[in-house]
Amino acid sequence: MGAGGGSHSSFFLSIFLATFFIINSEAVNQTRPPFNRKSFPTGFVFGAGSAAYQYEGAAFIDGKGKSIWDTFTHQHPEKIVDNSNGDVAIDMYNRYKEDINRMVDTGLDAFRFSIAWSRVLPKGKVSGGVNPIGVNYYNNLINGILAKGLVPYVTLFHWDLPQALEDEYGGFLSDNIVNDYRDYADFCFKTFGDRVKHWFTLNEPLTYCLNGYTTGTHAPGRCSNYIGNCTSGNSATEPYIVAYHLILSHASAVKVYREKYKTYQKGEIGVTLVTHFFNPLTNTASDERAARRALDFWFGWFLHPMTYGDYPEEMKTIIGNRLPRFTAEQSKLLIKSYDFLGVNYYSTYYASNVLTVKRTNLSMSTDNQANISPLKNGVPIGPATDLNWLYIYPKGIYSLMIHIKEHYGNPPIYITENGVATGRNDSLPIKEVLNDNIRIMYHYNHLKYLEKSIQEGANVKGYFMWTFIDDYEWDGGFAYRFGLYFVDYKNGLKRIPKKSAFWYKNFIKK
Repeated sequence: MGAGGGSHSSFFLSIFLATFFIINSEAVNQTRPPFNRKSFPTGFVFGAGSAAYQYEGAAFIDGKGKSIWDTFTHQHPEKIVDNSNGDVAIDMYNRYKEDINRMVDTGLDAFRFSIAWSRVLPKGKVSGGVNPIGVNYYNNLINGILAKGLVPYVTLFHWDLPQALEDEYGGFLSDNIVNDYRDYADFCFKTFGDRVKHWFTLNEPLTYCLNGYTTGTHAPGRCSNYIGNCTSGNSATEPYIVAYHLILSHASAVKVYREKYKTYQKGEIGVTLVTHFFNPLTNTASDERAARRALDFWFGWFLHPMTYGDYPEEMKTIIGNRLPRFTAEQSKLLIKSYDFLGVNYYSTYYASNVLTVKRTNLSMSTDNQANISPLKNGVPIGPATDLNWLYIYPKGIYSLMIHIKEHYGNPPIYITENGVATGRNDSLPIKEVLNDNIRIMYHYNHLKYLEKSIQEGANVKGYFMWTFIDDYEWDGGFAYRFGLYFVDYKNGLKRIPKKSAFWYKNFIKK
């Protein structure tokens, strides 16, 4: 997930917020039976998630090619909160065995990770050569996970595009990417699919488009100069072009898997999408439409084509000819192009209608004609965390699951990310940082509302919290901690379980 800047809350504020949830959350009711994994259906998967650039490190060794994040963090350190990079990250490349043991000790059923495209194909193409050391790393990681009784869930693309493809034709701005991505996916299915049975084509294509091509705060750092400090880009057009190619890349990989591998490998393939949920600011028809429109621009933009073969109607009306259209053949390929859906949910916002939108200086961030805000009459929708975009509203995950059930045919769903950040807080004693009650209450209450959605018919199959170990949080660098395990960045990246790790272990004890 991405991270933004925000003021660092003190330990005492965290305790206050945890107390707030105990007292105020609708999800907590001490008169009910004990709440743990037995509250969920048999076979429900409990895991944790990660991503290659955020965890692995080893950015320039053992034959790995550069990714756009390797380039971005070195060329634009000023766009990272702490001017850091993922060259070492948390060094899982060298520590995966001990980290797998931690997963086993915590009681995880599964671990979600991504393959670094440029680690296995340094030039981005099979024809450019395969890196056997990179392939060996993922073989060892997968085998190590399976040997310990865990199940690997693998993401093919988690934002770290090979720099070679960005240099050659502009990456996802070009339709050349569709075939190169398809071939990369084909290579992964062929190489790892005898053991990997759960594939995600993409992680958060929305974030890739919004931050990479609208605001320029993520790699490859493109935007219009009236939006941000970028050397090139067009915030009004490029996000839609990139999204179009991401969607087609997804469909091409699904087609390959279903035609060549699914029958005998007996796996399944899906995609991970992200969204806030949106509540209307007022009980007016215009704000209710604004909330639905905001959800379409965040979520329906990708899920609608992947389910029904085309964008939401209001998107097509508002964006006009800046929105690339699918051909009849492409649309047919897209319809129900997933076996399951991964959903990343963190927060809920209010939405209110914008009466007029200036037709100059357009960008993706204004096209939906809805103001989105965590505030209502000066009162936040939920307590703010150390990230300035992450407001806590557990009921939002329930509302989102019911929305998917009612509007998208109730597909199998895995919550692939859900979590809360605290500041790095190096000035505090470690024992205080480890006492992360706010994280426990965040997950507890979201799981409560997730259970409620299942009771009402939502087809939710698993929950992967973000994240297992504190990691590199994109433009947030190392300034924020999402993990169940504390990483001592000043003492050799030592991992120490937080209070939340013991809570999760107890919750999912088999």
